[in-house]
Amino acid sequence: MINNVRGENIEVTPALREYVEKKLAKLERYFEESVDAKANVNLKYYNDQESKIEVTIPMPQLVLRAEEHHQDMYAAIDLVMNKLERQIRKHKTKVNRKVREQQADAKLFANGQTENDVEEDIQVVRTKRFDLKPMDSEEAILQMDMLGHNFFVYTNAETNKTNVVYRRKDGKYGLIEPNE
Repeated sequence: MINNVRGENIEVTPALREYVEKKLAKLERYFEESVDAKANVNLKYYNDQESKIEVTIPMPQLVLRAEEHHQDMYAAIDLVMNKLERQIRKHKTKVNRKVREQQADAKLFANGQTENDVEEDIQVVRTKRFDLKPMDSEEAILQMDMLGHNFFVYTNAETNKTNVVYRRKDGKYGLIEPNE
């Protein structure tokens, strides 16, 4: 796995980089050898003495992503790696099944089972249908807030494409729009 480790408001020391790389190397046991993944790691340090780590591993069939906050950067690294491991164990059977449907005999994750592997069926328990009204993102945010939801799907009045606005964990808003 190729690692891209960068820091914001923090110097990525050789010891810190080595620690991240050592932890990421432990994730490789979950993958087939043919997987060529690049891990993007962003280390941040805030003035209020809080550390944050974001790890994104984009792959052909999925993107693994996790983030953690902690006062100690090394503890944040441990927590985020545990979160990524749980994601892999939880979803590896479903992802391998989807990959096999698309490419015969292909697998993303290795077959080795661990005692912590979890297989849950993804089940849609409710379906909603509605008309997408053309509007701008500001109106969509107002609609979302009035409905008490944390996301809202709408048709962008300018582009006539489907967009999504959502409430972020920090209380601000995000916008998802398709590539042209």
